[in-house]
Amino acid sequence: GSFKCQGASGGIARSLDMLTAALYLCAAFAPTALRAPASRVSTSSLRMSDDKVVVKEYFNNEGFDRWSRIYSDDGEVNKVQLDIRDGHQQTVDKILKWIDDDADLSGKTVCDAGCGVGSLALPLAQRGAKVEASDISEAMVNEASRRAAMGSFKTMPKFTPSDLSALSGKYDTVTCVDVMIHYPTEEMAGMVKHLASLADRRLIISFAPKTWYYDLLKKVGELFPGPSKTTRAYLHPEEDVVTALREAGFELRRTEMTGTNFYFSRLLEAVRS
Repeated sequence: GSFKCQGASGGIARSLDMLTAALYLCAAFAPTALRAPASRVSTSSLRMSDDKVVVKEYFNNEGFDRWSRIYSDDGEVNKVQLDIRDGHQQTVDKILKWIDDDADLSGKTVCDAGCGVGSLALPLAQRGAKVEASDISEAMVNEASRRAAMGSFKTMPKFTPSDLSALSGKYDTVTCVDVMIHYPTEEMAGMVKHLASLADRRLIISFAPKTWYYDLLKKVGELFPGPSKTTRAYLHPEEDVVTALREAGFELRRTEMTGTNFYFSRLLEAVRS
């Protein structure tokens, strides 16, 4: 891995890598100052509402420009963004390998929640799935639709602006990739269960895992305030995600982990018990 080292120079390199990763995590996802009006609703509900407002605003504006380039093969990116692009693509490729190994998705319905620019939704549609994809950002949805218009599909994927909590319907498979980082810990279980309620057979979800190492990177990054901070980042203990899945009537089938210098994502596939 990128953090392996030998001797004193290796130790220094490792420390610099950790600091760089922490600074990036802070710059990309750390808390923004957001004042909420007094209300009778709970603190967690206020925070959740605040997060949605910030995430929607960010990904409809400066975040759209940044992340649409990251999620484009030909978009101009820096070294850190290239590393994130590679990491995210590795996660998408792992999901597609599961799909291809099973060879059971053609003609089936799929809900891709938090679809971004269609990095997963489009290849799923190319494999014959009937895809309904959504994202809280209308700019992201418009870009995904633009990319879909350039492709060839048996059934054209549908892209709609929507928050995860507003999704409804029933689908053979539900996917939600790299979205949970925007949802606070106390809301995570409810969101996982809501996504599970949409899935007749399978739920595929990825999240930033809460481990001592990734937690340390986040804490170090928060020590360095900067103007580029945008949205909050939430790390989730894997056992809590698994518990939420089991309480929703699902059991783990396959798991994967993707870890690059600046991208950390735990991938779970769960099927209805």
